[in-house]
Amino acid sequence: MQYCKKQIGGVTVLMKVKTKKSIAEIINAYNFLVKGLDQQAKLEKSRAYGGVLRQAKGALVETICSGLIQVAWDELEVKDKKLNFSTKKIKIPIKQGYIDKIKDEQLKEYIKKNIDKYFYGLRVDKHIYIDDKFCFAVECKAYTENAMLKRILVDFTLLKTVFPDSDFVLFQLESQLGGDYSDANIKIKTGSPSTQTLISYFDIDLVIITLLEGERKISQPIHKPEFFKELNEKSIIESFNFFKGILIKHLID
Repeated sequence: MQYCKKQIGGVTVLMKVKTKKSIAEIINAYNFLVKGLDQQAKLEKSRAYGGVLRQAKGALVETICSGLIQVAWDELEVKDKKLNFSTKKIKIPIKQGYIDKIKDEQLKEYIKKNIDKYFYGLRVDKHIYIDDKFCFAVECKAYTENAMLKRILVDFTLLKTVFPDSDFVLFQLESQLGGDYSDANIKIKTGSPSTQTLISYFDIDLVIITLLEGERKISQPIHKPEFFKELNEKSIIESFNFFKGILIKHLID
């Protein structure tokens, strides 16, 4: 097996040549799609311009995320286990404590007799399993601001009630959370006061990964040629290494 060395933030990273090629393909796909997105959306007759853009960017982020996780898994060369991206909804059961507090006895008894029907079907963007073990969940966003983050934290909190040992990741192209989430030169980020305050109300150890440098500006969309942002190799390799590490963690557990 051939390996190559890469310098990332002053640290030498050893990776397979095949992995390096896959990462280059991800970057090339991003460049091709985003640079042509404005023209594509203008030519689309059956849907609104903004809708085309949102769908395309959302699909792009999910594709990059899945690609990086798969490349990280392939590099580990695990022979006896299978990686699975499940799209099946997770059943979040009704809380017993809630049932106990219902004052209407008729309603309480009805719920108890039909308890199998009382659940909420939840699905986030990526559910990652190793064999039958749920390992981590990823929410993929073209960008995130704090109103969107509240929903993400609620979904992850619900998932944690079923999978308490899982990990939770926000994987975004751009950040609109404020603070230093979009600063690629800072490894340990302090975030922003508003985002950290929101997170403090949820028992979730949230990992936030931002691919593109610089805070998102509504007036400077990246699909416009004059505002295009490069997807650099450093952020992709750091994301790859993160996913590789989280897969190793769940293989060992």
